[in-house]
Amino acid sequence: MEQEPLDAGLQISMSSDDMEEDLQSNHPSSIIEVPIVNGPSMIDDSDEFLSLSTKFFENREDLVSAIRKIGLLQGYVMVIKRSRSNRDVAIGCDRGGCYRTCSALEEKKKNSASRRIDCPFKIVGRRTAEGLWKVEISSLLHNHEPSTDMAGHPYCRRFTKEEASQVEQMSRAGIKPRQILSSLRQSNPDLLAVSRNIYSKTSQFRRESLGGRSIIQALLDELGGAGFSHNVKYDHSGHLTHLFFAHPTSIELTKSYSNVFVMDCTYKTNKYKMPLLEIVGVSSFNTSFYSCFVFMQKEEQQDYQWALEMFSKLLGDGNHPLAIITDRELALMKALQVVFPMTPNLLCIWHIEKNILAHCKGQFKEDADWKVHMEP
Repeated sequence: MEQEPLDAGLQISMSSDDMEEDLQSNHPSSIIEVPIVNGPSMIDDSDEFLSLSTKFFENREDLVSAIRKIGLLQGYVMVIKRSRSNRDVAIGCDRGGCYRTCSALEEKKKNSASRRIDCPFKIVGRRTAEGLWKVEISSLLHNHEPSTDMAGHPYCRRFTKEEASQVEQMSRAGIKPRQILSSLRQSNPDLLAVSRNIYSKTSQFRRESLGGRSIIQALLDELGGAGFSHNVKYDHSGHLTHLFFAHPTSIELTKSYSNVFVMDCTYKTNKYKMPLLEIVGVSSFNTSFYSCFVFMQKEEQQDYQWALEMFSKLLGDGNHPLAIITDRELALMKALQVVFPMTPNLLCIWHIEKNILAHCKGQFKEDADWKVHMEP
């Protein structure tokens, strides 16, 4: 065991004969001297860490697991500070080390809070010539009190591989983070993770699924891989402004039932605040189906005209609907006159009734008069 420079004289006597023999071969005496640091300090007075010095471990993972287990029982979190493959691993307190600012100028340094307070606790695990792993204790000193609530340590809020897999599956299914957390806590009441950990994990999965692609490129790859018919439009800067897409089954239904379609825009469907034009068809069984969708940059006539031209290609040359139902969106109505000049444009009764309720009800002083007016 390598001996580090010593500053003072706290001594721990070794009771194990095997440990004494091992220490005598590397130290002039059978004691371990631990340095004193400024500020509050304490020594791990239990011999659980010391007992590890007499044991051998089959692999590095078993050694690290044993050290972390003892540390958690005492109120400390042990993390890997340095590791060299098949040679050694340095384990310290998660509050070890110092915060290093990225700024080179002293006046620009922020007074940033940090968990690190240069805790000197250090244990080294080395691989022997026989392939086993052995513990070497450098310092058992902490310069801070043990934690009473381990949830304050980021390491304790990590997910196991099984829990991470559950988070990924539930997030792909569209389950909200708070519901994912509730499900995990039902299966593991001792779980210390919080909602922020769920958001971080789902963001990690999203980055991994992108594989270095942009979000738009990943979307186009998904549409193409799933067999969607799609078309895009870009501006002079190369930014996507319009996206048309339709499912293969929707295309078949559109061509089979091409008489009546309902068109309307919906909002708040994406973070780019692009309106989504939904085109819904009506079958001969008086049932509805989604025909296609179009993300547009704005709700102006040229935006609607591009969307309707893509829809016209979907129907096929020479095919025109018998009727198209919309609300009183003037830009859409003008675009319909250009793309489908022979198709009647009907106004939606539901939208008409909503407009009457919004604009006319205030003209009646009594609710009874309004009810009489609205009676058929």
